[in-house]
Amino acid sequence: MASPGGPEKGTKRARSPSRSPSRSRSRSPPRQRKRPGAGSRITAAQREAFRQRQIEREREEEQQAAKEAASRGVHDVVKQHYNLVPERGREWRVTDSKIKGLRSFNNWVKSSTIQKFIGNERHIKVLDIGCGKGGDLQKWQSSRKLELYIGADPADVSIKQARERYEQMRRKAHRHQRIFHAEFYAKDCFGEWLGEIPIIKEVGIDPGVGPNNAVSQRWGGGGFDMVSMMFCMHYAFESEEKARGMLRNVAGALKKGGRFIGCIPNSDVLSAKVIEHHKSQGTVSDTNAVVDEEDDRPTFASDDEEEWDPEKSLDDPKPEDGGAKDEEMQKGKGKSEDKDDKTKEDGEVDEGGFEWGNSIYRVKFPGKTPADGTFRPPFGWKYFYFLEEAVEEVPEYVVPWEAFRALAEDYNLELQYRKPFREVWGEQKDDPILGPLSERMGVRDRYTGKLLVSEEELDAADFYHTFCFYKV
Repeated sequence: MASPGGPEKGTKRARSPSRSPSRSRSRSPPRQRKRPGAGSRITAAQREAFRQRQIEREREEEQQAAKEAASRGVHDVVKQHYNLVPERGREWRVTDSKIKGLRSFNNWVKSSTIQKFIGNERHIKVLDIGCGKGGDLQKWQSSRKLELYIGADPADVSIKQARERYEQMRRKAHRHQRIFHAEFYAKDCFGEWLGEIPIIKEVGIDPGVGPNNAVSQRWGGGGFDMVSMMFCMHYAFESEEKARGMLRNVAGALKKGGRFIGCIPNSDVLSAKVIEHHKSQGTVSDTNAVVDEEDDRPTFASDDEEEWDPEKSLDDPKPEDGGAKDEEMQKGKGKSEDKDDKTKEDGEVDEGGFEWGNSIYRVKFPGKTPADGTFRPPFGWKYFYFLEEAVEEVPEYVVPWEAFRALAEDYNLELQYRKPFREVWGEQKDDPILGPLSERMGVRDRYTGKLLVSEEELDAADFYHTFCFYKV
């Protein structure tokens, strides 16, 4: 049945005459075909404009990457580097390592410093700042005097490996051997307050330590017997803020009479190399670098507190002639980050960088260095350090010794000991405990007494010195 208003099902509609195809030719001319690819042609001007836009985009991407890298700071660069350093194990270090002599020598110096200042106390509490992968755990265990060990390091992978090393040490211990309690924390020890860690807060850390705090100076505040900082403190001298943050954590954690020990690059060596470089470039006369033959300190070192007051500003240059200060330095006071932009006297700085070292280590200053070897202001003097198998040219900062010592005094830390590594060897190699230890560690031959460290390795070790401060 047909639906209302429509044709019956199965029938076809009649085609409308207006919809029939036209058989007549179009009045418009046929479209001309273009040659293949002709539509995609660009002119030389368009091509150049595109190239310029591409260059601009790449420049913007580079600038953005640089901003991101700058915002990360050296802390994150160093953290990433040490997180990627593989843990090869003790067997590899003592057999296959190309610098096994240097490793043994440096470890022996650290053991010597710990042994010298751990004292006769028992149940000692130690805070190890920059503990890395826990390489010093056995050194502390060998003393048999520890009750508590807290390891802190910004590299979270290193902290995980340190924790695993401690657990392995516990499993291997004899049934009756006492192992100290240890805890490990991933923490920026220069930019963050360590009092936020519960166990450190429980042991005791003084949040008020520092300049002009009479209460803190009187009572001491902290609960730790020793703070150790091996081969890492130089990262704190990126800025005054970080250096003071580091010392606040160190001094705050120590009780009165507590010891702050560590190993760092020796600024005397860095100053001597800088002076030598400028002399070779003709940018400084020999007389500028002369040191009194009876005084083995660098030219900038002084014990005269009356002429140069560190409490006024560490950025003030030390007077050289009865208190006169360099006018241009005074203008730049307190701005270590802008030191490259300062107007300085002719010959004072060298625009180009330089480097030195040997086949296993290298030190490189990338830019300006002071012709007189005096690093002023004492913060932000960057160089790059490379050590075979260990350090892949990471940024470090000069720790000008006299400036550091003056800064430490603001936090009631008084210098007790400072020695270059090779002098430590001369002083302690025949010690009844440390002498035999050097043989067990492979520093020298047990039967002949011959030093098993090459001259190149000793040259690399000469870059460092060790120290101890007492909390007063």
